[in-house]
Amino acid sequence: MPMTRSRGGYTLVELIVAMGLFALVMLLASGAYIMMIGANRQAQAISTGIDNLSFALESMTRNIRTGTSYDCGSPNNNNGQATNSCPSGSSIFSFTDQSLNTVSYMLSNASIQRSTDGGQTWVQLTDPSVKISSLMFYAYYTDSTSGKQPRVTIVISGSVSSGPGKTDSFTVETGATMRGVNIGTGG
Repeated sequence: MPMTRSRGGYTLVELIVAMGLFALVMLLASGAYIMMIGANRQAQAISTGIDNLSFALESMTRNIRTGTSYDCGSPNNNNGQATNSCPSGSSIFSFTDQSLNTVSYMLSNASIQRSTDGGQTWVQLTDPSVKISSLMFYAYYTDSTSGKQPRVTIVISGSVSSGPGKTDSFTVETGATMRGVNIGTGG
């Protein structure tokens, strides 16, 4: 009686082909996964920078909205003379806050800076990942004789870091209107 052999395993060639296909599929899958991680990191970096800029802008507009005595100049410049309205734009803006402190905003070292002591000490408001190239304030109706409510438009341009050696540009515009003097007085 002839002996029959049952085939119970794989040949060496079959194993090599299977391993090669498995390695190819894993290489493609891991490459796509690494690309997705890189895109996610880039999106997170942009989001973080824009969130920081949004926070700084919201803080600025809230303070400007509740402030008085708008001035398109530095508190220590202009020989003490207020420049008031600046419909053509100014790179520095000052006002008096609710606590009667002189608050100023300006662009310095590619970041938005704020002073609450008349320009003696400046504090950086924006994150280093956000590089501000232009900060302009446009103030309208700041004199008390206009009979109109004062308002300020802020235009900011710059770039945000989106990874090593990568940046994305932006331009943001927002506005603040001075609250009326009768707000909170019941009349």
